[in-house]
Amino acid sequence: MRKESIYGLTYDRLKDWLVENGQKRFRADQVWDWLYCKRVKSFSDMKNVNKDTIHLLEDHYVIQTLDEAVKQESKDGTIKFLFELQDGNYIETVLMRFDYGLSVCVTTQVGCNIGCSFCASGILRKNRDLSSGEIVEQIMNVQHHLDDQGKNECVSHIVVMGIGEPFDNYDNTLDFLRIVNDQKGLSIGARHITVSTSGLADKIYQFADENLQVNLALSIHAPNNELRTRIMKINKAYPLEKLMPAIDYYLEKTNRRITFEYILLDDVNDHVEEAKQLVELLKDKRHLSYVNLIPYNPVADHPYERSRKQNILKFYETLLENGINCGVRVEQGSDIDAACGQLRSKQIEKAKKKKKASVS
Repeated sequence: MRKESIYGLTYDRLKDWLVENGQKRFRADQVWDWLYCKRVKSFSDMKNVNKDTIHLLEDHYVIQTLDEAVKQESKDGTIKFLFELQDGNYIETVLMRFDYGLSVCVTTQVGCNIGCSFCASGILRKNRDLSSGEIVEQIMNVQHHLDDQGKNECVSHIVVMGIGEPFDNYDNTLDFLRIVNDQKGLSIGARHITVSTSGLADKIYQFADENLQVNLALSIHAPNNELRTRIMKINKAYPLEKLMPAIDYYLEKTNRRITFEYILLDDVNDHVEEAKQLVELLKDKRHLSYVNLIPYNPVADHPYERSRKQNILKFYETLLENGINCGVRVEQGSDIDAACGQLRSKQIEKAKKKKKASVS
């Protein structure tokens, strides 16, 4: 039976677990400091923690459960990591450099069941949810990489936009948010964290009630039900007439701006007509809305192409002229496997070919 990642424990759970196992409360502070501030990779490196506590930790938990399988570095400083999990599955994590700091995009599931027709992540169906520890460990592995470079750099921002639907793994995602936000540890500010959802309306209501300061992004990608259902099958379960009231509730409850992610697909959803429909959809919430227009990264197994520059410009201008705050996403890592899920798909395909060759 595999041991769980120590990174899956919130501070309060770690403290309660240590006390339940006969340890003093202050041991939680020591262990937490070694994990997230000093960032050790072994329990035995926790120098001021007594041997009984070390042995207790070693008997029940591990620090490292992810192995780096592939690391791709872009000329713009973006780094894409492919990690192998203990069960042999693969996930992707991306480090991006911006003027405002270092941002990491994390994965929450092995595969994805949302089934967006343009997305590389959904080519391989969901195998399982990631534990909160496996999500936190992505951040820690990237931070360890930065530590090894000796430049005194730290992860400052997080986007939960990697493989999978975060709200389909709700509890583990929430534990992850609490762990990385904890002021005694990594202390990554809630307002520096963004969670993206494809539109699970019931979870949006629940997320609004959490009273977190974490940012929310909605992958909208189409302004009407017919088109959205065609490219995002989740719209069958949560059509716009169910989804938008959930967004209204979130805005009313939190008074926080929401980002609407919109991937521009050539001659599919990038016409001025769709831009005007999007204006109509957002007009009553424009004061708390921002539309992030995303140039598409083509995926081999999907038929879509990137919108032409003139179409992107017309779409952008139409939104602006109608009072919708918007921008075109600055691309990161365009010279490596840019689309989320591409690197994982390639690795799995490579493993299949190798296995087939060995059998033959």
